[in-house]
Amino acid sequence: MITNALTIDVEDYFQVSAFAPHIDRADWDNRECRVERNVHRILDMLDQHSTQATFFTLGWIAQRYPQLISQIVDRGHELASHGYGHERASDLTEAAFLEDVRSAKAILEDLSGQEVRGYRAPSFSIGKSNLWAFDCLAHTGHRYSSSIYPIAHDHYGMPDSPRFVYEVRPGLLEVPITTLRAFGRNFPSSGGGYFRLLPYALSRWMLQRVNSTDQQSGIFYFHPWEIDTQQPRIPGIGAKTRFRHYVNIDRVEARLNQLLTDFRWGRMDHIFLDQPVKHAHSA
Repeated sequence: MITNALTIDVEDYFQVSAFAPHIDRADWDNRECRVERNVHRILDMLDQHSTQATFFTLGWIAQRYPQLISQIVDRGHELASHGYGHERASDLTEAAFLEDVRSAKAILEDLSGQEVRGYRAPSFSIGKSNLWAFDCLAHTGHRYSSSIYPIAHDHYGMPDSPRFVYEVRPGLLEVPITTLRAFGRNFPSSGGGYFRLLPYALSRWMLQRVNSTDQQSGIFYFHPWEIDTQQPRIPGIGAKTRFRHYVNIDRVEARLNQLLTDFRWGRMDHIFLDQPVKHAHSA
């Protein structure tokens, strides 16, 4: 049986990119933080299923909850970087991005006592316009990125990207978010909002197809706020944003438990850094 990679993007509900126009970054410290309790619930769920995962964590979160970082690594999971303050890579200059990933890596390594080898850009914000980001990641000693989503989307996506792991710079892998190829296009099959929107049976079938037809490990991702039905509602957001953020949140925890039962899961580093690269392509 193929082992898939289970990943959690550790950020709080008020740090979601779609809420940025409605929540001032300077107000973050005044918001009710719910990420700690939600991550503890996730850790307990993973323990129940004897599953290890990768936690792509914001430096901002790590500084405020150092004990959470200890819990993640002490319970056998990989700690990886989600940048410092959830700023899209595509919104930063090269110099600002370099500082963001360098500082986040240093914070996470200092708190965990472990090397941080992985990175995921907020909102999958590495694409054709900022491929220099890979140079920054290689320069700062990252070993892999999981930042490109090979789909067409209104906020992100690079549909002509390779669908599976490839070496994007010497010593640096890109592990794209998983898609299913059908009818001449890529369909998202990796979790996130699509996991909440689509029937669970369809999500399961798509990942099974990637495992059986492509013979590749899939990448699944979700956020701690996606299991939190009691999170504060943000006023003034548009109908589209409201739907995308809150749809079927009450069903996610049960679906995750089923997903953990139906597939074999592991950490990104164990799956991709310990295997030969099957695809070679430069971006």
